[in-house]
Amino acid sequence: MTIPSFVYNSVPQRVVFGAGSLQHLAREIDALGARRALVLSTPEQRPQAERVADMLGSHAAGVFDRAVMHVPIETAREAREVAARLGADCAVAIGGGSTTGLGKAIALDSGLPILAIPTTYAGSEMTPIYGITEAGMKKTGKDFRVLPRTVIYDPELSSSLPVGISVTSGINAIAHAAEGLYAVDSNPIMDLMAQEGIAALGRALPAIRATPHDPGARGDALYGAWLCGTVLGNVGMALHHKLCHTLGGSFNLPHAETHTIVLPHALAYNAEAAPQAMARIAKALGGSSAAQAVYDLARDNGAPVALRDIGMKESDLDLACEHALKNQYPNPRPLERAAIRSLLQDAWEGARP
Repeated sequence: MTIPSFVYNSVPQRVVFGAGSLQHLAREIDALGARRALVLSTPEQRPQAERVADMLGSHAAGVFDRAVMHVPIETAREAREVAARLGADCAVAIGGGSTTGLGKAIALDSGLPILAIPTTYAGSEMTPIYGITEAGMKKTGKDFRVLPRTVIYDPELSSSLPVGISVTSGINAIAHAAEGLYAVDSNPIMDLMAQEGIAALGRALPAIRATPHDPGARGDALYGAWLCGTVLGNVGMALHHKLCHTLGGSFNLPHAETHTIVLPHALAYNAEAAPQAMARIAKALGGSSAAQAVYDLARDNGAPVALRDIGMKESDLDLACEHALKNQYPNPRPLERAAIRSLLQDAWEGARP
């Protein structure tokens, strides 16, 4: 096999992985050179945020528990103001993609270093990508100021994550690696990480459904999320992510569920144009078709497979198609209006590819 020419960028980021690794939090804050940490969370995860603040003691500036999906610009502004008022010199984001996204929004303007403690499998903690929703439109960008400096992966913290959320969060992570395999700027290093990450999550999700508190399965899922998130942070994404940003930001659909539903159909759309990528995905999941293997992983583990089941109106599909065709972007198969509209219809109905 001849290795193609490619460019690979590595970035400075510290990862602390393992059961019980939250105990190293104070050490990691010191390593950042920080003294006052603002702890971020969603309202639902405030108890975990307060536990983190208690661990930090006098080094905790306070808790901000207003993180929500898609990072509304108003929430981002409020969090920045709170951080400045409390004299925080870093932020600790404990939770999933919504909380990490809020931390990134703070870092984008203030430059505050972020320490992320993921409790889901979103993978946002491994990327310099941020998203902010303003006036009903989600805008994304890439800036290395928002990349968390340190990530603590402690499988014990995700052991209580409900099975349904675990499955959709894990398939959301698989989406990052799947699109990375056919990215225009892909490289062999990311391909290895992508296939390994997909395989780890493919093992983990059925095991979590069978035994939700299985520490091995939770560790596999976090490991897979780490690898898939790294792929997302290093190479470009394509049709799948564009569609999900459109649906999530414009129609306020839940992030992980939207990724879970759309991914099989986006893979089916690109299948003939990216056969090697599809073969890697299928192999990682032990199937013969990438699109069908992802669909079956979702369906067989209780995840939603139809947009209509998560609040999408059929009458909005035409508008979603229009949004998806704006601002052309690289994709293995050219963007074709009729085919994308058909893709959205299939995803709305929940048809198996």
